Order: sequence, then C-alpha cells, then structure tokens
Amino acid sequence: MEQLLDGFATALTPTHLLLAAIGVLLGTAIGVLPGIGPAMAVALLLPVTYGMEPTGAFIMFAGIYYGGMFGGSTTSILLNTPGESAAVVAAFEGNPMARRGRGAQALAAAAIGHFTGGIIGTILIVLLAPFVAKHAVDIGAPDLFAVMVLAFIAVTSVLGASRIRGFASLLIGLTLGLVGLDEMTGQQRLTFGSLHLADGIDIVVVAVALFAVGEALWVAAHLRRKPFEPIPVGRPWLSKADLKRTWKPWLRGPLIGFPFGAIPAGGAEIPTFLSYVTEKRLSKHKDEFGKGAIEGVAGPESTASASAAGTLVTMLTLGLPTTAVAAVMLAAFQQYGIQPGPLLFQRESGLVWALIASLFIGLTLLLVLNLPLAPLWAKLLRIPRPYLYAGILFFASVGAYAVNADIFDLLLMFVIGLLGFGMRRYGLPVLPAIIGVILGPAAEQQMRRSLQLSDGSLTGLVNSPMAIIVYVVIVLILFFPLLKRFLPKPPAAAEPEREKVDA
Repeated sequence: MEQLLDGFATALTPTHLLLAAIGVLLGTAIGVLPGIGPAMAVALLLPVTYGMEPTGAFIMFAGIYYGGMFGGSTTSILLNTPGESAAVVAAFEGNPMARRGRGAQALAAAAIGHFTGGIIGTILIVLLAPFVAKHAVDIGAPDLFAVMVLAFIAVTSVLGASRIRGFASLLIGLTLGLVGLDEMTGQQRLTFGSLHLADGIDIVVVAVALFAVGEALWVAAHLRRKPFEPIPVGRPWLSKADLKRTWKPWLRGPLIGFPFGAIPAGGAEIPTFLSYVTEKRLSKHKDEFGKGAIEGVAGPESTASASAAGTLVTMLTLGLPTTAVAAVMLAAFQQYGIQPGPLLFQRESGLVWALIASLFIGLTLLLVLNLPLAPLWAKLLRIPRPYLYAGILFFASVGAYAVNADIFDLLLMFVIGLLGFGMRRYGLPVLPAIIGVILGPAAEQQMRRSLQLSDGSLTGLVNSPMAIIVYVVIVLILFFPLLKRFLPKPPAAAEPEREKVDA
C-alpha cells in the first residue's frame, strides 16, 4: 500500500495528469477510426516519446490503451464498425440499441462498464499479480486449445437463426484464418501463388471489411426502398431499469476478463465472446438479444477492460505480451533499457507503481470525459446515411491501408466486404466468422503443439484436468437442446394452454 500511495504521488503531478489526459483523448479519438486500434496508436506515438522520461511515457501509453478500447466500442455501437478486435462483440447488441434510438444509453453502459471492469482489474493487479502470473505459466497447449474450441462452440450455438448457419459462418472465418504461410512447416496455404497473401490476412482488414464494408453495401442495396429517417439520439442517461439490468454484468465481467487477460496467448477476444454468451444465458430478457439488449453491451465491455488489466499482469511480471498493445509496450520498455519480468517490481518499483496508479487515474478521466460526450457521439446517427456510409468507407479504407501501407489490402477489404454483404443476404451471423479469423490460427498452433507433445496421440488433447472440464462443458452446450426435449415440461407451462382451451 505504501508503494501504491507513492505511485499516486508520482502520477498525480500536473505533468503526469496532463499526459494521462492526452493519452485518453488520443486513444479515444484514434480508437473511433475504424481499423486503427490502440496498438497502432501506441506504435505511432512510440517515436514521440523518445525524449520523455519513462514514467511519463508509460502513463501516456496506459491512457491510450484504455482510450483506444473505448473508442473502438464507440464505432461498434454507433456504426457497426469495430475500431479493434476487442470491440467486435459491442456491435452485436450496441448497434441495434443505437438503431432503436438508445445509442446514448449503449455508450453510457459501455463507458461505465469500462470504468468498472478497469478499476476492479487494476485492484486485482495490486492484489494478485504474483499469484496469477505464477499459475498462468502452468496452463499448457491442450488447455488453451480446449478454451478456444469452447469459444467457437459457445458463440456459434447462440448466434444467428440456426446452428448450421452459425457453423457455416465459423467455417468461413477459419478458412480466411488459414490463408498464408504455415507457421510450423513454412508451406503456403490458400495464397494462390500471391506473395501479398503469404503473410496472411490481417484481422483489422477482415473485421473492417465484414462489418463496415458489408454494412455499407447492405444499406446501399436497400437505400432507395426505404426513405431516410434520422435515428433519434434518446436520453443521455441510464434509467433505473437500465441500471437494474447492467450492474450485475458490470461486476461479472472482470471475473471472466481478468483471468483470460493474464493467460499467455490470451487477450480480450475470447473473454468478451464468453461474457456475451454468459449474459444471454443468465438474462431474463433473452428475447431482446439480437435486437438491442443492454446486458450484451455492459458485460463484454467490462470484460474487455478487465482483460486489459490482466494483460498488464503477464507483461509486467513475466515479460510475456499477450496482445498487440502489450507487445508494443514491451518494445517501449526495452527502448528505455528496462526488462519486464519477475525482478521488475524490485528494480523499477517506482515506475511500476506509478504506472498502476495511473491506470486508476486514466480510467476516471475516461469516464469523466466520455460519459457527458455520449449524446454528442450518438448524434453521428443523425447524419444522412449516404454521407455517413461514404465517411465510413473512407475511414475504413484509411484504416485498412494503414495496416501495411499496401494497396492490395484495400482490394482485399472490398472483396471480403462483398462476402460480408452475401452473409447478411443469406442470414449468416458475422460474429462467428470474426472469431474464426482471430482464434483459428492460434487454435491450430496449440492443437499441433499438443499433438507433438503426445507423439500424435489424440489423448494429448485431453491430458489435463482443465482440458477435460472444458470439453465436458462443450458437450453440454452441444447436446443440451437435445436433452431438453426429453426433460419433463414444468406444470406452470401447461396452465396457460388449458385456460386458452377453456376460453
């Protein structure tokens, strides 16, 4: 506690407060641009900090990290265009809310969710960093593969009009994820002889194409049939009913997000998907999911913020970057001649505790700055759709081109955008495809590692207690609808039918 108080004393100096505020504003502004997430923001600003002292630089980076995550969820909610992969889930319920005139409430739920998840996650950094880091190392390849399969099955089972369409969408994503060089053998897969595809398709290009371009083409196809009606902004604050539905998801989010963030090779994608599935299972308003359920925004956004805190645990205590932002921050540490790892808390305790204290400050600034701005952001929806979607396509193109500064990525984005349009036309949910692209290559790598360790035996995939437990959960998810048919119906369900017959 003394070290944390010293960290607050350092972080609350006027210079460091200003840097935290600049980081939050820059992160939010850059996160709002489709395809330009917090990792790219930190990478672009890395050269700017060469002349800065390390503590100030990392305080700014922390602000950019959280600001970028919130900015990404803002475009997900309002424009159905995720700014980065952790914000993909926010589009699923947030965008229908915005279309119903509840964009400001969705943004407020996201902002408070980020604040709650981040604060709880940062408290857990202070209390559990050594413990979590110690046990995260023991999680092996079979466990990670099982968790990724759980993410595939859980999301495809609850999204879309049917499971078949969900699995078809997942197959499309897994196919796109296979494009490029095999990491273990170096063989080209699905590249059709093109050197541009040898490095694979970047997730930013796929996410922007399927969401932004696909949505823009879908709207353009129906624009002449439906006259433009401005979407109402709605009230800027959450009602009592909204708070009653969101406070539990806000508190549940960190329980899912923090452990996954701390797992090496983790990140915010898996826990946000699992949080969404959890909230749908537990909600009393299941019929609203897919049409704008506020729980589907509050839970995953709190989870994403807590996952970011868990990521910092692994990066600071083990020197293992589990996300792109953590990798850039690790490069920044090395730029200053500092090596994250078990001895970091001893050798650079002043820097570490100032960074942790700045997380509390940055999250508070994020809430204070963005909660009043929610109605202002929501007014983006009043822009006539031809201008709005032209702007979205412009920024999507900028974001896709900025990934590798390659014109081929732009062509690829529009081709995959046509695929996204086709998926909307035939009722295939977009989300499983995104999961397949993000997690497919990682799942394949963990599966092959597991099989190598067991000399090709399939028992290598189930040789740990955690993996067995996860596979049991997967079987329950797959076969529960079948078992449900054979379970006796509760007597309460029969009463209304009898009354109806009598009437």
